[in-house]
Amino acid sequence: MLNPAETASPALDATAGAIAALRMPQFTAQFVALLSQLIDFDCVVILGYRQGKHPIYLYDSIQRRRELLFQRYLTDSFLQDPFYLALTQGAEEGVYSLSEVSRRIRQSPDYRQQFYDQTGWEDEVSLSVRLDPTRWIVVYLGYLDRPLRAASPTQLAALKQHYGVLRALCVQHWQPADFSLAQPPGEQAVMRLAVDQALASFGQSLLTAREQQVTALLVQGLDSREIAEALDIGIGTVKNHRKRIYAQLKVSSLSELFQLFLNHLIAAT
Repeated sequence: MLNPAETASPALDATAGAIAALRMPQFTAQFVALLSQLIDFDCVVILGYRQGKHPIYLYDSIQRRRELLFQRYLTDSFLQDPFYLALTQGAEEGVYSLSEVSRRIRQSPDYRQQFYDQTGWEDEVSLSVRLDPTRWIVVYLGYLDRPLRAASPTQLAALKQHYGVLRALCVQHWQPADFSLAQPPGEQAVMRLAVDQALASFGQSLLTAREQQVTALLVQGLDSREIAEALDIGIGTVKNHRKRIYAQLKVSSLSELFQLFLNHLIAAT
């Protein structure tokens, strides 16, 4: 277990690294490195939440059943996530353990089976930051072997003690711009390149160039208004494109479109 007193210097070094990487592709990895100096965890997921919309994927280090994050959680299971429900019901930003949130939000048996049981997550800690009235950053720290790897009270206290710095970093990095798919450095940049290539080729034989643009933005989580602003076209035009995209690709919902894109991505890599 980490001792906050013994890790003061590495934590300061990691903080400096995160500050140096602000608003750069390397930031997320540096931020996770900083978290690892404060608390033990097995895997991490970072999401951007927007009021009334699907979450935006920003980062993850899941090793087991990773596809469930994309095929289920980001499409609809997030609506049953106790941490997400706490946010929608007015929870304050901060650091919370699963046990703390469970005292307020009753966990759905379906969600337990669809996410925790299938991914192997035994416990969870979240760090939430409100960027503005409608947007949040939420960092999920997962534990695969409880109680051996669960966060100790000392580590949880250390994370809460450093929350002000962690919050400031999140605000400085994510507040100025709209959420977009993560752009990780190093080995994960290969995956980012694969995603970019899959976005460019998805539906290529069935869709017009403009419809491909709309489709690429849809699978990244943008709604019709945001797509209209990004492409400088009317919302009605976006909705017409969306209808034809669904018809051409033989899907009836955003969830089906997202899963079709994931299949395309897997086949292309």
